[in-house]
Amino acid sequence: MAAEIIDGKAFAADVRGRVAQHVAELKSVHDIVPGLAVVLVGEDPASQVYVRNKHAQTIEAGMESFEHRLPADTPQNELLDLIEQLNTDSRVHGILVQLPLPPHLNSELVINAIAPAKDVDGFHISNVGLLGTGQKSMVPCTPLGCLMLLRDRLGSLSGKDAVVIGRSNIVGKPMAQLLLRDSCTVTIAHSRTKDIEEVCRRADILIAAVGRPEMVTGEFVKPGATVIDVGINRIPAPEKGEGKMRLVGDCHFESCAEVAGAITPVPGGVGPMTIACLLANTLTACCRAHRLPEPEGLTA
Repeated sequence: MAAEIIDGKAFAADVRGRVAQHVAELKSVHDIVPGLAVVLVGEDPASQVYVRNKHAQTIEAGMESFEHRLPADTPQNELLDLIEQLNTDSRVHGILVQLPLPPHLNSELVINAIAPAKDVDGFHISNVGLLGTGQKSMVPCTPLGCLMLLRDRLGSLSGKDAVVIGRSNIVGKPMAQLLLRDSCTVTIAHSRTKDIEEVCRRADILIAAVGRPEMVTGEFVKPGATVIDVGINRIPAPEKGEGKMRLVGDCHFESCAEVAGAITPVPGGVGPMTIACLLANTLTACCRAHRLPEPEGLTA
């Protein structure tokens, strides 16, 4: 039987709707408007598209959006000065510096200059440590989106056997920590894992976040497992014409869908959840800043 397709686009729209409802309540009851500041350095085309989408969805949710576009040769001290201004701006509850940064800028230094309470990407070393020790933190958006999709599909994750393929600081490691917090038994697989197919076939939950197009085939998947494909890769699509490309995930969708119980597609799976969770994190940061109850169902 073909797997159920997990519609991340529809779920993300629902998340954005719930965020907008909470924002409207904050405005009417407390006269508070959550604010998100996005900093873009340089002219990277993909980053410009992401920033434009973030701005549009922030406004649509009823939040304030503060865009700061800086030239590619911006000195590091100027970028750090801007971040410090945003750290102290009471209108700004979330700060996101769009990555990648130009090579002359130290990404780690820049990320760790953001006030941890406003770090809606969840990349600050303090938030990484808090997440790793099971304390309240800001959670990276993509893993948070994956967790929401899993909870919606499976309900309680307690006791599930989960395998995360990939050990990046952005997805793999925080995803494993979130699954541990939900009482899964977690294995992190990577390029040096021996018999990786056999390891993955044990998983009730399989998260593919390795960055290799269609690496995960149906032979990796336990019958009935839930497969979350985080990968976004462009590969040649000669059937569409010379020089054309198409998007694929880290999973070979057709073969995995023949075995899995449920699977996210690419595009339309995890991708839309990332910006939705960015908005959710901004709302959460705002509520924490004003010591108000956090929105239910929109946090880890």
